Amino acid sequence: MKTIINTNFVKFLAIAMISMVTFSVSAQEEEESKFTLSGSVDAYYRTTTKDGGEATTASFTSFANQTGFALGMANLIGTYDMGDTGVVVDLVFGPRGTEATFNNDVLNGIINQAYVYWNVSESTTLTMGRFNTFLGYEVIAPQANFNYSVSYLFSNGPFSHLGLKADFALSDDVSLMLAVMNPWDTNDISDSGEYSLGGQLGFYDQFLNLYYDSGKSGGLGFEIDYTGGFDVTEDFFFGINAAYNDNSETGTGFYGAAIYPQLTTSDNFAIGLRGEYMTFTDDAVEDDSPVLGLTLTGSFTKDNLIIKPEVRLDTWGNDIEPYNDGDGAFTSNQSSFLIAAIYSF
Repeated sequence: MKTIINTNFVKFLAIAMISMVTFSVSAQEEEESKFTLSGSVDAYYRTTTKDGGEATTASFTSFANQTGFALGMANLIGTYDMGDTGVVVDLVFGPRGTEATFNNDVLNGIINQAYVYWNVSESTTLTMGRFNTFLGYEVIAPQANFNYSVSYLFSNGPFSHLGLKADFALSDDVSLMLAVMNPWDTNDISDSGEYSLGGQLGFYDQFLNLYYDSGKSGGLGFEIDYTGGFDVTEDFFFGINAAYNDNSETGTGFYGAAIYPQLTTSDNFAIGLRGEYMTFTDDAVEDDSPVLGLTLTGSFTKDNLIIKPEVRLDTWGNDIEPYNDGDGAFTSNQSSFLIAAIYSF
């Protein structure tokens, strides 16, 4: 069923954003503007090698699952910074944004993030509102990821949280974050009365992330996640992500790891591989469901434009055959190709 977005609100929102930009430009005549506007637009072409672009070509991860030419999303981020206090409003339009907000949240999936913050001191910041998750190696905004399609680990964890978090800079290289929130990707807890807890310990750009809710009413349960990486050389980076999830309420969970070797070959081109192995568990099912995902991505940059050609192979184990081949028969693997264009400003 399609969701009808209030067109009057969208028009009002557009006028408000334009007014804010106009005010910001005029204010620069007197002082440096405290308002900034940034964002991105992305689109892609995707096809598979087996079923000719039928509707069964999804990789069972989020985003970039359509075939033929498709829109990712348009993203507008407005920030007003007073130094010690400020506000961020992050708006998304299009399929990627709709999926990222589950299309069931505030304003029919338009708001990706909306939060206020207070820099209490040089080492402490309080944030309240809706903010993107602190778990995982990847993020919603495509220009911030090396690969255009996303991993199983990211797709099955939380995308965003609504609550209060406190960030502490314990030293130049050590940080701590503590949070109390609604359960994952939930805007209203009136039906459940449930909350969640989160934490992150950062140590020399390596991050250990924790999340917990009761698992009831569609909750995630417990997840522990490691995200990090190392500059092996000036041109070669090796990223790592590993996670474990368990929902004792539903008897389901997952665990897995992904590596992200990336090589910069010139000022405007890099190539990277995502190798991921993940296993889904379910107490009601005798065998687990393992999947191997291999994604090779090139990244060409021209000014603010990024072109990303990408080849992806997904293979399931334990005789799981979720895809169709060209003859309509079930198969355990799928290969696909896409090329994406991302413009950020």
